[in-house]
Amino acid sequence: MKEYIIEKVKSIFIVLVGISLLSFLLGVVSPGDPAELSLSKYGYSPTPQEIEARRVEMGLDKPIHIQYINWVKNILKGDFGKSFSTKENVTDMIIRKAPVTFKLAMYSIVITSVFGISLGVIAGINKNKPIDNLIKLITNILFSLPTFWLALLFILIFSEKLGILPTSGDGGFKYMIMPAVSLSLITMSTTAMVMRSSMIQEFGKQYYTFAKAKGISKYDLYIKNVLPNAILPVLTILGNFFGSILGGSAVVETIFALSGIGSYAVESVFSKDFPYLQAYVLLTGLAFVLVTSLVDILIIIINPKIRLKGDIYE
Repeated sequence: MKEYIIEKVKSIFIVLVGISLLSFLLGVVSPGDPAELSLSKYGYSPTPQEIEARRVEMGLDKPIHIQYINWVKNILKGDFGKSFSTKENVTDMIIRKAPVTFKLAMYSIVITSVFGISLGVIAGINKNKPIDNLIKLITNILFSLPTFWLALLFILIFSEKLGILPTSGDGGFKYMIMPAVSLSLITMSTTAMVMRSSMIQEFGKQYYTFAKAKGISKYDLYIKNVLPNAILPVLTILGNFFGSILGGSAVVETIFALSGIGSYAVESVFSKDFPYLQAYVLLTGLAFVLVTSLVDILIIIINPKIRLKGDIYE
């Protein structure tokens, strides 16, 4: 276990270095002069002297590798620079917007976990019965529908037609229902199907036959014996989903006008706000890597007999 964690930390470090390089190059290869963009606002056209002075101030007159090192040093201090669009400190913007995205992620992961696992367990227990066929039909339909289409459909039905849910905004629980459900349905369908397959696989193992022969209750048989073993593949899906939400909720946030880090990333593409985009790519990449790595370690802790590099850790 110790060796695995050490190797995992090494791989995380290498990946993070790669993400930081990609984030930095995003600002280097993007069209336009960062110095000029940082000075331009409300139609103001800076003079060549002002642009050159700004380049020196931003360190753009130095070699690329020196710029990268200085950029990383500033990030380690929590300084992502200033937004080209708002002139606000990017770190402050991230701190202000991150809670909205995190709240959306938490609602989505709860919906995905509760309904995905529950449907998968029900389908697995009732294999090839009408309820199993119905669940498979529903999950297949949901899996084929794009997230943005579901979001627009929900707005049409629950906001425009029924008027029971708000169309947009960062209010309380009601404001998060449609965004969270829209974001979670596809992964919920995947979770249900993986949970079903995993349950059915466990039914063929010796411990299940022995436990069933002992005549224990169905609750103890399915929930206490089968579920803990069948849920391991699902944990990987849920971990990847949670990590991806933090960086992949931009479309849903934009549709529902949520002021999270993803919605402003979309605006930043059009406004060429490269400092914010660099911070967004770096932080969301970091979040995904850390969450998925923690899930991998958690699975090893839950089931220490998982084979790693030819060895079995017990």
